[in-house]
Amino acid sequence: MGIVVALIIFGIIVTVHEFGHFICAKLSGISVLEFSVGMGPKLIQKEYKGTMYSLRLLPVGGYCAMEGEDSSEDNPHSFRNAKLWKRMIVLAAGAFMNFILGMVMVIVMVCMMFSIPTTQIRGFSGEVSDDGTKTYYAQSYKTGLQHDDIIVKIDGTAIYSTLDLNYMFAVSQDETHDVVVKRNGKRVKLEDVTFHDEKNGGTIDFGLVYKEKNPLTVLQCSGKTFLSMGHMVTLSLKQLVTGKIDSGEVSGPVGVVSAISDTTKEAESAGDAVFSLAYMTALITINLGIFNLLPIPGLDGGRLLFCLIELIRRKPVKPEHEGYVHLAGMVLLFGVMIFATFNDIMNLIERFTSK
Repeated sequence: MGIVVALIIFGIIVTVHEFGHFICAKLSGISVLEFSVGMGPKLIQKEYKGTMYSLRLLPVGGYCAMEGEDSSEDNPHSFRNAKLWKRMIVLAAGAFMNFILGMVMVIVMVCMMFSIPTTQIRGFSGEVSDDGTKTYYAQSYKTGLQHDDIIVKIDGTAIYSTLDLNYMFAVSQDETHDVVVKRNGKRVKLEDVTFHDEKNGGTIDFGLVYKEKNPLTVLQCSGKTFLSMGHMVTLSLKQLVTGKIDSGEVSGPVGVVSAISDTTKEAESAGDAVFSLAYMTALITINLGIFNLLPIPGLDGGRLLFCLIELIRRKPVKPEHEGYVHLAGMVLLFGVMIFATFNDIMNLIERFTSK
């Protein structure tokens, strides 16, 4: 059951992306040859107003095939004959739809919360003695943080929500941190702040302010959580490029489906399952949107780069030359996909053999 749910979610994410290209192409007067949900052999197909709509066997992708994407066409409705601004909108629309889906999933998550978390500090770990004196075990209090501080940055990294706090504490190996807080309406920079509960040994040694749930706080929290997820994705990509993430941790579609499946199985209740799946869906779709906008040949971002070159040169790059570049990019991406899939399979084998 978990695998089925994972495949459905993965299929929805890709379909939403391709639908962004499709609807903007249609609105821009660009001829769409085929809009496919899924990959592989066709199960159902129907032509309507010049476009072939198809449902395919494998729910692991999909595509929107537009006329004249990689070649010159005499047809005035071909992609390359459309105005530059229209082409740029069509190319960016896939990622935009991924972001829309991500925001919807985040709102679902936040609506399921009992109250709305903030990054404002309320209390530090400690205890009150019989004479009313409070003893603090929180190192963060002893090294500069105060009650009602709003955490803005940690080690130069912006903190939008509690998701950023959890991520920073999970990946950072530093003992001390430079923290920027908003205190009495002003930004204050604190150096060498240590987060540690001397009594319990935990890292998070402070409490946070929680707000009541209403439409305004839900939207505010959803927006900040969305930014946090995008922030996490960009930080992870940066760490991958700089070698801070081991190549063995690179995951592909098999790993994504496996992670979603595990999330479904491990949920203790239906509510927990829905919350976890909304979180996973939001993170994956935001990841896909950001990754597709990278200026890599073969991706939407690579095609947008050629549009920018055309804007600067005031004439397009020859279709065959651009096609060669995108083909090379696709070969490279295909190689990365094979490598990631190999990692996924080896991780699955390791999990099964260790049981």
